[in-house]
Amino acid sequence: MKADHGMTEPGIIASRRALLAGLAATSALTVAGCASLPPFSLTEAIRRLLLLSSRNALSRLMAPGGFWDNQLARLDLPEVFGSRRGGVLERILTGPAFRSRLQRELNHVAEDGARRAAPVVADAVRVIGVRNAIELVRGGPSAATAYLRGEMGSRLIEEMFPALADGLRVARDPIIGEALAALTGVDLPSVARQLAVEADNAIWGEIGREEAFIRANPESTNDPMLISVFKVV
Repeated sequence: MKADHGMTEPGIIASRRALLAGLAATSALTVAGCASLPPFSLTEAIRRLLLLSSRNALSRLMAPGGFWDNQLARLDLPEVFGSRRGGVLERILTGPAFRSRLQRELNHVAEDGARRAAPVVADAVRVIGVRNAIELVRGGPSAATAYLRGEMGSRLIEEMFPALADGLRVARDPIIGEALAALTGVDLPSVARQLAVEADNAIWGEIGREEAFIRANPESTNDPMLISVFKVV
């Protein structure tokens, strides 16, 4: 294909706009100048973006210290551990060292939730129907993540809940047992449920940040499809 070196900058912009308009109508993108690459759908590009974003994000969170060492993903103590409960719990949580140690251990337990969530997210991405792929391609930094989260609803919370409850029961650090024993009137499932909600927010936040990074740096993926789609945008 012979390049048109006479095209002006406004003409280039107009050409790109025309390309995106064509994508909306055909839902397919052909890589210009790369005859070796077949046409591919924007739906597949969104799936690849979500698979890579979720895989990278959850791999980090599943690693030892994945939540605790990440300032943006670190979980706060669930509300049931609030000092306003009084009595024994208020007394044992008075010291910041105790609170920090308890928070660290609960963040370690959350890693079990991330391990349970990873295959669930991957399966959801593989079968998800993308209704407006062109809008997701042209959307904000984490548009695809927000779409996937909306489609999945509270599914991750339900999937992580059993793993987190089990993790709390077998936690190696006795500090968790001491704190749980002081929760008069609060059962273990209530603590696990709140921890699952916290972990759900952290997981989607991390996936969204990874999506934003990939959109801004598509070359880092070494994926011709993602590079072509998001370099055009």
